[in-house]
Parts: sequence; C-alpha cells; structure tokens
Amino acid sequence: MQKSVLSILGISPSTASRDYLQNKQQFQLHSLLTEQRHPRTWNLSVVIKEDVTAGLEELLSVDEDIFRKLDRLAEDPDPLERAVAAVRRALEEGDRIFVYGCGSTGRLAKQMESALWRPFWKRIKTSSCWERLQGAVPEGVEDLLIGEMTGGDRALISALEGFEDLQLVGELQLKDRGIRRGDVVFAVTEGGETSSVIGAVLAALGQYGNLTPETIREAASRLFFIYNNPDELLKPYERSRQVLENPGISKINLTTGPQAITGSTRMQATTIETFVLGAVLEAAVQGFLAELLDPEELPNLGFNPGSDLSKRLKSFQALLSGLWEVRQELSRFIRMEADTYTQRGRSCYCAGRALITVFIDCAERSPTFHLHPLDTISEDPSKSWVQVGTPAEDRPAAWKNFLGRPFRGLESDFYRPHFERRISDTYLKATAMSSLAQAGSGQQELYDFSLSEENIRRFAPGAQDLGVVVLMDEEAEALKPRSSESAYNGLLSELEKQGAKTVLLLLGEIPENLRQEIRARLKQSETEENHLVHHIPVAKQGDPMGLEKQTLLKMLLNNHSTAVMALLGRVVGNTMTDVNPSNLKLIGRATFLIQSHVNDCLKQPGWHDRYGPAKPLSYAEANAILFDALESGVGQGTQLSEVAVSIIRILEALRLNRPFTWEEAVRLAEDPGLEEYLGSGFLVSSQKGQ
Repeated sequence: MQKSVLSILGISPSTASRDYLQNKQQFQLHSLLTEQRHPRTWNLSVVIKEDVTAGLEELLSVDEDIFRKLDRLAEDPDPLERAVAAVRRALEEGDRIFVYGCGSTGRLAKQMESALWRPFWKRIKTSSCWERLQGAVPEGVEDLLIGEMTGGDRALISALEGFEDLQLVGELQLKDRGIRRGDVVFAVTEGGETSSVIGAVLAALGQYGNLTPETIREAASRLFFIYNNPDELLKPYERSRQVLENPGISKINLTTGPQAITGSTRMQATTIETFVLGAVLEAAVQGFLAELLDPEELPNLGFNPGSDLSKRLKSFQALLSGLWEVRQELSRFIRMEADTYTQRGRSCYCAGRALITVFIDCAERSPTFHLHPLDTISEDPSKSWVQVGTPAEDRPAAWKNFLGRPFRGLESDFYRPHFERRISDTYLKATAMSSLAQAGSGQQELYDFSLSEENIRRFAPGAQDLGVVVLMDEEAEALKPRSSESAYNGLLSELEKQGAKTVLLLLGEIPENLRQEIRARLKQSETEENHLVHHIPVAKQGDPMGLEKQTLLKMLLNNHSTAVMALLGRVVGNTMTDVNPSNLKLIGRATFLIQSHVNDCLKQPGWHDRYGPAKPLSYAEANAILFDALESGVGQGTQLSEVAVSIIRILEALRLNRPFTWEEAVRLAEDPGLEEYLGSGFLVSSQKGQ
C-alpha cells in the first residue's frame, strides 16, 4: 500500500496547521467564484512565452466580462441610483462619505479620494463658477470623502498582516475617522468575505440602534456593501451572511466571474468596483451641481448634460476598445520590462496626476508575485524591482502629491487597548500587534517618492534599467526639451545618459505637435529601439473626474504587470503560484494551489504509467506541508514561493518514493523553475543526476 506523502516526508501537521484546519475554516475560500480558473487564460504562461501579443489578448479578453456585467446593470440601475441619491444627499447636508476597503479595494478607496474626488473639487475651486457655488457647497467639500484602507495609509505600500482577518479593525477605523450615523458608508470587498470590511459596515449599522422598519430604511439608504461573488457561494460564511441577510445594508453585487489570474482580484473584481463607484460619485456630483448652475456651465466642468448613469456604465466598452487598439505597443512595453528584470535591472515609474494609480499597480505586484515590497529610504542595496517617484522637492511634498492631504496612520494609543482586550485568538492577536507597530503616522518617514536630485542619485539608473513616465493631458508639457519643470526631464536626461530604456505613456488630450516634439527628442538617442512613446487619447469632455483615464490606466498597468510576471515564469497556467501566503485568506489560497497542481499531475496518464497509482493529495496534507515550509523558512532571503517549492517537494517525494528535502526542492524551484519542472514529464531531477 502506498505511503502518504506526509509519511514519506516525515512531516506531522504543526500546531498552526491543525489550528488553521480546525478553527480557521471561514478563511478557506477556494469554493468562491473569484478563486476559480478562467477558461480563456487557462494556458496563459505557455501562450505568452510563444507570443506576447497573443498572451496579452487572452488577458484583455477577460475584461470583456466587466462590460457584460455593466451592460446588465445599465438596464436595471436601481441599486446604483440609490447610492447616487445617498452621495447627493451627503453633499446637500454636509455629511461624510466613507469608502472602506482592504488590499486592492482599500487602494480603490484611496483612489476615489485622492485621484478623483479631491482633484475634482480643487479644480472647481479655481473655476469661474466657484463664486456662485460658495455657500451652497459644503465648506471643505474636498474633505467630505474619506478613502480608508484596512491598516491606514501605510498599508498602501504593503499589507499589514492580521488586520484584514479581524472585524474589530474595520470597526475601530470607522470610529477613529469619526464616521457617525447619517454618513454614507461604502464597504468594498472583492470577494465579499473580508472580515475587516464586514466589521466596518456592521459597526456603521450598529450606530442605528434597534432595527425598526424606520431605522432599517434610514440605514439602508446610507450603508452599501459592494462585492463580487454570488450570494449563494458567500452565505456559508457566517460573516458574509451577517451582511447579505441584513435589510439595513444595501447590497451591490458586481460578480463578473473568475479572474484572469486565478484569485487575483486586483484585476476584474476591483476594476469593475472602481468604475462603478466612480460613476456613482460622478452622477451624484453632476445632479448636485445641476441644481446650482446654469445648464451651459456644466459642460465647462467636463460634464455631458445629456448623460445619465446607464450611459456612463455603457461607456466602459470604449475603454476596452482603446486598450485593444494599442495591444501591439503594450506588447513591446511588456517585453522591455521583462528584459529589464532578466538583465537584473530595475524599473522606475514616475507620474503626477496618475501617481496613485501607478503606485497601486507597482505595490500590488509584491503580494501577488512574491516580490520584495517597495524600498524604504534605508534599504541598501535596493531590493525592490520597482521604484516609484513624483515631481516633488522632498519626502513630505511627495506624500502630499500622492494623497492630497496629510498621511494618516493607526496610532497605537487608540488601537492597542482594544487589541489586548478584545482579540482572543493567540495567532491573530500576535499578528495584529506586530502590524500595529508598523502602522503609525511615523511610517511616512521611511519612504521617499520624490524626484528630488538626492533621490535620483540614490536610485541612480543604470544601462540595464527602465524608466516609465506616465502623464495626463497638459502634464505632457513638462516633457518639452526646454521645459522649466525639470523633474521629469531631469530623470529622462539621467536615463538617456546611462543608455537605459524609457517608456512614455501619455493619456488624454495631448496636441499632435507636442507628441512629435517629444518623439523627436528621444530619436536623438543612438538607441532608439530602447524607447517607446505611446499616446492613448481620452477626451476631457464627459470625464469630469478623470474616471475614464484612471480606469483605463489601471487596466493597462494590471494587464501589463501580470503579463510581465507571466513572461518571467511567476505564473503557471493562469495560477499565481508565486503568491505570498501572508494572511489567513492567502494561506487558504496557497493550500488550494498546492493541492490542485499536485493532483492535476497525479491524474495524468503518464504519471500512472511511470510511477504507479497515487492517492490524491488532501487539503489537510497540502496545508501541513505549506506550514512546514513557512515554519522552516523555505526560500528565506530569496523571492522563491513556498507554493512552488512545496509542489515540487511533494511530487518528487511521490515520484521517488523517498524523502525529498526542502533544500533539494529549492534547487529545482530555482532551476529550472516550477513551470518547466511541471512540463518536464517529472524527470527533471533524474536528468540532473539525482
């Protein structure tokens, strides 16, 4: 009788693994639709290595699922119209609008505040109509919308583990930001099960006291839960059921289906949430201003008076078409960045108005593909593959450019007593306490995103590096050869001097003569093939908050960075086998990936012919081995994934019917890597003389 893989490896489930299986079942989410494999990208990692454009087309095709969902919503926009009415009422009464999310949706919340809402009102206050609006528009209107992320602003850079697994954190952040009964709350979660987000919306509901028909109506007109999985798949999870079955919370279900990369909800799930919530804000502001201004004044602010919410939702199709039309240029960009990392170079992304959208994509690469997070100022040598910069003279100015307001952290004096008193689970308490030490306002001092001369010197580009500049509309004027705004030109000059690669992404209304001038400047270089200038036109009219430009850029960068990582072997098929299992949800995802890939191999006829029958790997066995990898420090100091190393160790142990060490598995994960190993007929180790 065949031994179990745990017996062959001599592994007994650790205390942490047994606790996860017995007591953390609410975080084992592999049955959700967002965790399934999308059929259109099933063999992405193979296709993209053969033809980058064909791989990119597979990725872009999944974004069509978003349009199909939006098209259905446009036919029945009532749930969204209630949200529009809530935001408009908040503007009329001076109430706050609290957008709260975690991970990708937390960054979405920051985007709503810092890329859409604040810039719009800043522009309105310098417009000719502001004098007429004063007194009718709430004082400090730009501060009415609060975009809050689980873990505060520090979590923008990298996850603060343990926070998202606690409803308490959402509850406390709601209280910390002063959100009260009557304020509008949008609780946004990709999967529909994130504990901290659920904690925030339930805490908001608790402010309405005993639920009577009257208070239910009042609460439901102000509290909204936005999510991306079918209700029937979420209701087995108690925390999700608390929201879905509660009449005091309005639900907005935006399910599109599986993600282009399995479980990577930063893609389609967060994209549709970004566009829908942005459209809601835009429609509410338009309705509010239409009562205060003459009809001819609205177009001057970028609004289309004849537009409505349904038409706005349908306009998403144009964004998809725009990306599809530039897929050849994007393919070249993908190859340029992939080559950069293959040559052990780094990329430096810099932007102004597009900063937060650029930053989000760069930051989200770390947990998705097991990369080092963005560097602190003390990191020497640099570990992150990516740097992010913005025209600013120093660190505080860069944060102001980024957020549009002061940095907000989670201060220990407020949160620690609650954590000590109210978290009973030992693992969750220890993790949350550790993260709290990294969440305070002092964390802003550790990061410098300015394009100051000192910062450019510190991250001096080399010949193997890549510079990416993303500009919108009139910002492109800064790229004129003799522009007085020297930050972008200073960086480009340094890149050119070193012979580095450069990519200029220009979005919006940019005159042809300016585009020609910019291209002519780069053509003076002897290495023209190392430069790419690409313009994607987006009209200002009909896009008053910049929603179209920011959403289009988000999709472009998400598809780009995913394609780069797939080209580099950090995706197998369409699964994120390099995911970092850094919280309870991701531990569950990593466990399921290990189980799925191993069992896919064991089911192949070739396995049975060569090595005999094999009993399928159980979820419990996969989890025990994953925890053994985590507790053994597998790949520590490297960017190897515990998932990939675990898959290889299990298959080699079963193939050889003998113990196979972590060290042996790490060597195979490094060379030839998981994808080539899985495609080798399970003979890699024997071919290497083992």
